[in-house]
Amino acid sequence: MRSASQRRELLKAVFEEAQGCVRCPLHETRTRVVFGAGNADADLMFVGEAPGANEDRQGLPFVGQAGKLLDRLLAEIGLERGDVFICNTIKCRPPDNRDPYPHELDSCQPYLFRQIDLIEPIVICTLGNFATKLLRADPTGISRLHGQAEVRVIGPRAVRLYPLFHPAAALYTPATLETLRTDFARIPELLAQGAPPQPEPVESVPEPAPETDDLVAAAEQQLGLF
Repeated sequence: MRSASQRRELLKAVFEEAQGCVRCPLHETRTRVVFGAGNADADLMFVGEAPGANEDRQGLPFVGQAGKLLDRLLAEIGLERGDVFICNTIKCRPPDNRDPYPHELDSCQPYLFRQIDLIEPIVICTLGNFATKLLRADPTGISRLHGQAEVRVIGPRAVRLYPLFHPAAALYTPATLETLRTDFARIPELLAQGAPPQPEPVESVPEPAPETDDLVAAAEQQLGLF
């Protein structure tokens, strides 16, 4: 069992690795790696599709209008960004905001799985169609699945997977916004159920190499760790 401080240090090590990633061609067009940000000890995790232009410039997830709506929805259930962890299925922006290609997803999947392994969330909310289909490994769309929680093993960890409409889809559609707000209201109930039984561990995340104070400070600032 890792302590909170151990998980935090290991997550920073994965962040440092991702900063220099060249596993797929997206490293040639990115401005910054968008690793994810928030609480390294979060019970609640959000996974979107891919970084957009604003995220690519700032290196942080959900910083545009959809991110502001996400903040408002969190506030309505008594949470804020400092309570959760937010990331995407891939860490670099695809050109022209196209959908990620399969080989890009395969290359980036280990980062997402290691984030899940280290943060140990109880609930993972998939935001939108793409992330929902990917994490469920099933083509069923978000319109049929939203607001329906299920226990799924994602990478190394069993979680309560909870598909939600993407906030971007709700920005200009009042009906979708009300549906998203209703689904959000169930999150505290899901968190209160606690983590589902876990599968037997297969392989532990390797311990990070010693870091300088400068590297540690830079990682904490970029990750926005609390």
